[in-house]
Amino acid sequence: MLDSRIVLNRRHLMLGGALSVGALATASAGAFAKGPLLGTPAPYYYRFKFGDAEITVVSDGTLPLGDPHSNFAGLTNQEMDRQLTDNFLPLTNAVLEQNILILNTGDRLVVFDTGMGSSKLFGPTTGKLMNSIKQAGIDPKDVDAVVMSHAHIDHCGGCMADDGSRNFPNAQYYISQADYDYWTDEKTVGPNLKAFLDQARRNLVPNRDRMVFFRDGEEFLPGIQAIAAPGHTIGHTVFTITTGGKSLAYIGDLAHHPVLLLERPLTEFLYDTDPKQSAQSRVRILSMLAANRTPVLAYHFAWPGIGHVAAYGDGFKYFPSPMAMEM
Repeated sequence: MLDSRIVLNRRHLMLGGALSVGALATASAGAFAKGPLLGTPAPYYYRFKFGDAEITVVSDGTLPLGDPHSNFAGLTNQEMDRQLTDNFLPLTNAVLEQNILILNTGDRLVVFDTGMGSSKLFGPTTGKLMNSIKQAGIDPKDVDAVVMSHAHIDHCGGCMADDGSRNFPNAQYYISQADYDYWTDEKTVGPNLKAFLDQARRNLVPNRDRMVFFRDGEEFLPGIQAIAAPGHTIGHTVFTITTGGKSLAYIGDLAHHPVLLLERPLTEFLYDTDPKQSAQSRVRILSMLAANRTPVLAYHFAWPGIGHVAAYGDGFKYFPSPMAMEM
């Protein structure tokens, strides 16, 4: 026989639920503790073990391009809107990240690309590199090498501080000679990209005596190989990093957008020096990375920009990797 003290009928349960909700509402109205809105973001870095090395990704901040219809060509407005809508992305502003890879091999500390510096050409959200590095516990004086995929304003802008000192005072600098020569010469850059010329001159020319020019296919630092990917700029380069039996491709600006330049990889981008060549480089290298299942780190993909590309229909699809919070 059941003890009448523990028999609950539906009416009791409903009444109890109502009382509980009422009690909750009463408690909420007079909360004992109210946490203040903090208004500060999390530190802008992510660190993980890779092979025998340690990789830290730091950010120079988001870079809003504006209307994607004005920045990408070769798609109808309807097709572009479909791609963006299907991927839950806005139709009015293509916001890119700036994911800067820092490789620590134990013997050498290498920074890949340096962001916008103090230039606000794309708005106020850039220029976070030096603060992000400090948040990550890295001393810029410990950096041995700064490797640049190309000499665009958002990739070489953080080499020098505004007072004319070097942000990385003990580093050597690595870039393709084709890009160095092109972007520091007003005859090749032209008046429409004067801000790009000024940025390259301000950040690259003072380091000419420390500059090392790599060649296509060269392992110019231990475990770091250059792969020419021209088109976005004349000397644009991607890099494979090999350590402890693992490989990662830092693809720079091979693709700025994880949807618009992958689903239809022959789509063209406004800031490409040679858009047709850039598209061919994109197809060639992404096909190789997809076939080899090589992980990639993309400078402009959503934070922290690490994942894989796979063949998908007539193009590619990007699969972001989960963040590993344990070392």
